[in-house]
Formats: sequence, structure tokens, C-alpha cells
Amino acid sequence: MTAAPRVSFVSLGCPKALVDSERILTQLRAEGYEIARKHDGADLVVVNTCGFLDSARTESLDAIGTAMKENGKVIVTGCMGATPELIREKHPNVFAITGPQAYESVMAAVHEAAPPAHDPFTDLVPPQGVKLTPRHYAYLKISEGCNNRCTFCIIPDLRGDLVSRPAADVLREAEKLANAGVKELLVISQDTSAYGIDVKYATSVWKEREVRAKFLDLSQELGELGIWVRMHYVYPYPHVADVIPLMAEGKILPYLDIPFQHASPQVLKNMRRPAHGEKALERIRGWRDVCPDLAIRSTFIVGFPGETEEDFEMLLDWIDEAKIDRAGCFKYEPVKGARSNDLGLEQVPDEVKEARWHRFMQRQQKISAAAQAKKVGKRLPVIIDEANGTTAKGRTKYDAPEIDGSVHIQSRRPLRVGDIVTVKVDRADAYDLYGSAV
Repeated sequence: MTAAPRVSFVSLGCPKALVDSERILTQLRAEGYEIARKHDGADLVVVNTCGFLDSARTESLDAIGTAMKENGKVIVTGCMGATPELIREKHPNVFAITGPQAYESVMAAVHEAAPPAHDPFTDLVPPQGVKLTPRHYAYLKISEGCNNRCTFCIIPDLRGDLVSRPAADVLREAEKLANAGVKELLVISQDTSAYGIDVKYATSVWKEREVRAKFLDLSQELGELGIWVRMHYVYPYPHVADVIPLMAEGKILPYLDIPFQHASPQVLKNMRRPAHGEKALERIRGWRDVCPDLAIRSTFIVGFPGETEEDFEMLLDWIDEAKIDRAGCFKYEPVKGARSNDLGLEQVPDEVKEARWHRFMQRQQKISAAAQAKKVGKRLPVIIDEANGTTAKGRTKYDAPEIDGSVHIQSRRPLRVGDIVTVKVDRADAYDLYGSAV
């Protein structure tokens, strides 16, 4: 029997790109390919690129360069695949370039570069597919693309308009993951609360009943799996309020990841964001009335073209009022092809961007520290991400992996990764909690 071809794989970018990588890897394993840990000695390399920011493009081009140097036979896919001329300009000899979500094109290029040596008697793929995350949590992608046209973003140019998956397909994947031991599902897309708008909330059959492709209906069904379900990239549309009672009941986690981006009406208008600062505050208050322990994480951009000191002060006042539990802040970076480059607005100097970023982070740190301090003395369920005998690191329901805070745990008994344990919180800092398993 001929040896199975070996494929080395590089996955760059956001969780949505990670899910694309998992799909490609699952298909590779299903067809009998082995996944190599190093480029050197592999039959080919697949690089799943990110093209959202110039810094991400540079990282992607560097990764392609490394693969070319160490192997020489390289297939490029992902967001940068939408601009093949940029790749060919730097690396003219790559074997093939395919666009984002182009799974069939990637596999066709792999077949051409290294035909499979499939053996149905020995090729085994776990039913949940190949995962790039730890065994106890997984990303669940419910749609591709986006219908919004935010001026700073080129995602619709790279990934197209919103295309929602049928609810039954999403729920089948979720159930497989739960049956395989996944304890936490992280629901992702470009615009999670817009799920199903493109298909007019079409129904599909799941367990002998019809389920609509709608944010609320999907949340209800996922809430029946008996595992943690965490919602990411949720735009603050009015209908998000319908899902909050599920959080209050403990069906899904009391957590919303909402990219507010700013609070100044003028900046939001320039960004073409589907939101308004005052309305957002009203909605947050309404959500917390229904679910008082709701945790909100968000991202903001400072230094957007035309942002004045008054606009920025408005943002600081807004985060004071909103009391966002976790916030990331980015200094505006002009992206090639983004409409924000052509608005004719005055650019904010780099030193002003830097100063505003520091001021924002200092203000947010105080807000986060106050929220964390309220957890001291409480007993909270914590999912274990890292374990070393009687010490461990995990997360509460209010924290997503890799982007939010951690809980540092001491325990009398050994803890295992993926366990959900009760922890008494002894102390807190601005980002992390410290406590003991009870």
C-alpha cells in the first residue's frame, strides 16, 4: 500500500477562519491524507490566510514565504485568496490560490498537487471532524458573509453577502460536538443576530419538527443540549432582547459579544454602523433588567477619520454609563479597499490615536476592575482550560477563551481539562479572578 500523502497546514486569522481550516482538515483526513507538523518533509503546505488588516496581510505573506522556503509546494486559501494578485506579486510560484470558503477548490488543488492514497479500511475520522480547538470547546459557525457595509471593513468584499446555514445542519453539527465531549459551543458568524434574514427565516426539519433559521429559534434549540452556549458577534438589533430570557433561565450563557465600535452619532454615521449610542444604552439597560448578571464584551475603534476630541469624550462617557464588562480597543488602521479611505474626512494623527487608546484602556480597566470586585466571595461555575495537578486555570460563564479573563484555581483534588467545577472567588484584579475549588 502506498504511503499516505502528508499535508502541513497553517491557519491564520479569526475564529471564522479557524472553522474553515477545521472543515478542510476534516476533508483531508476523510480522504486519507496525513497532517504533518512541519513543512519540511510534507508533500505540500496549505496556508489559510487573513486579509482584514494590512498587518494581517503581512503576517499571511510571511507565512506563505516561510512555507515556500521550507517546502516549495504551497496552496493559499482564505481571505487573501480574494486578492490573488497581491500574493503572486510577492510569491509568484505558489502552486494554487483559492478564495475564502472555497473548500472544493482547495481540495481540487490538493488532489492535483498530491493525489490521495485513500484506504477505507484504515482512514478513520471522528464523527465531530478534526478540531483545532481543545476538546472541551468548539466554534460553531452559523453563516458566512455579511450584509452590512461598515466603511472600515472589507469582509463583504472578501466573503460576500450573508449566507445562512439551514438550522437543522447547524443543530446536527452542534449535537455531534456535544456527543463527542464538547462542553462549550462558541456561536460565530460575521453578524450572528442577522442569522436567517437572507433565507427569510426558512424552516428545516430537526428531530421531526420544523425549526426556523432565526437567532431566537436557534438559541432555544442549542439551549436544550445541556452544555455552555456562548454568543459572539451579535449586532444590537431590537430582536436580541428576545434571547435574553433564555440567558436569565440558564439555557444559554449570560454573555453577549457585541461590536459597538463607537458611541458618537457622527462617528457611527461615518462608519455606517447599524446602531446609535443612545439606543444601545437603552437596550443594555433593558437586557440587564431581564438578566442582571449579563456580561457584555465589545470592541471599539479610536482614531477613525474625522473623530474629534468631543467624539472621543462621548465614547468615554458612554462606556462609563454602559459598564461594558470586557472591551477591546483598536487604533484605526486604513485598510486597502475600505470605503473609509474615500470619505474625505481628516485623518487623526498617530500620536493622537495612541493617546486616545491609552485613555480608553485606562478608563475601561477601572470599569472591568469594579465588575470583577463584585465577584469576590461568590461561588461560580468554572470550566477548566489548563490543569496541573491541584492548580488550574479556567473561565467563568462571563469569559470567552483567549479574549477575556481567566480564573486561577487552587484545589485539594486534581482537576482535569474540560471539567466544570465550582470555585469560591477569593480575590480579583482588573482581568482575572483567583480562588479555590469547593
